[in-house]
Amino acid sequence: MGKEYSDEELMLRYKDGDAASFDQLYQRHKGVLYRYMLRQCRNQSIAEELYQDVWMKLINARKNYQVKAKFTTYLFQMAHNRVIDHYRRTQTSTSDCLADSDFDPNLITISANRQPDQRAETEHKIEHLLRQLENLSSEQREAFLLREDAGMTVDEIAEATGVNPETAKSRLRYAVDKLRKSMGDSA
Repeated sequence: MGKEYSDEELMLRYKDGDAASFDQLYQRHKGVLYRYMLRQCRNQSIAEELYQDVWMKLINARKNYQVKAKFTTYLFQMAHNRVIDHYRRTQTSTSDCLADSDFDPNLITISANRQPDQRAETEHKIEHLLRQLENLSSEQREAFLLREDAGMTVDEIAEATGVNPETAKSRLRYAVDKLRKSMGDSA
């Protein structure tokens, strides 16, 4: 088996013409990026379009790629900017999509090894969490998703979203506090 390359090494290899390196990056990040896009705009057709745009933008930017941050920060900064650009262009906000949403909350798979009552309880908690995510401001939801789905640090969230670390930390703290309170209400 070959060497396991970091995301940054794969992107540099892709920059140098190694298409297989792009395939590895895509496989590593396609799920989390798609979930991020879907949860940000909550409209499947828009999310799919923006998701494809981000990957095309990455392909087109490969020749100028330099390691200045973690690859995930770079990727999610592109995704963040693409979502913002879309809503600026259409003069709507992410919260305006809710009425027209074909958002599928069934984004998380639940282990088939669990007992039916455990699975039902877990499904209920997940559905409640996804509903509560929709009640967060778009900035708080984004910070939470970048932390929980993409595993980013506060500094990486700040860089990806173009805010200072204190703002990112505050958004994340408020999101977690609101979600904890609402999840406590459902228990």
